[in-house]
Amino acid sequence: MDKKTQEFYTRLREELNNTSTWPTEYLYKFIVPTDPKKVEEVENAFDNMGAVIQTTQSKTGKYTSLSINVLMESPESVVEKYIEVSNIEGIISL
Repeated sequence: MDKKTQEFYTRLREELNNTSTWPTEYLYKFIVPTDPKKVEEVENAFDNMGAVIQTTQSKTGKYTSLSINVLMESPESVVEKYIEVSNIEGIISL
């Protein structure tokens, strides 16, 4: 992970720590190329967590957005999940 990415996650941890009481519901938003395997990879990352996952395809069908609402234990657990899914090819975290 490069320095810029590390700094981003550090700021995110601090912001989450200052703005929320933990554990709390957290809304993840991702965009992936429309490929059933990629969508499934993201969904599998949140498997057995009680996540509510909503998917929407873009107008052209080229991309799929995923909104994932899940109870997270701490800012650190939120960041760890972002890092876990960042390995999926073509994923964009919003």
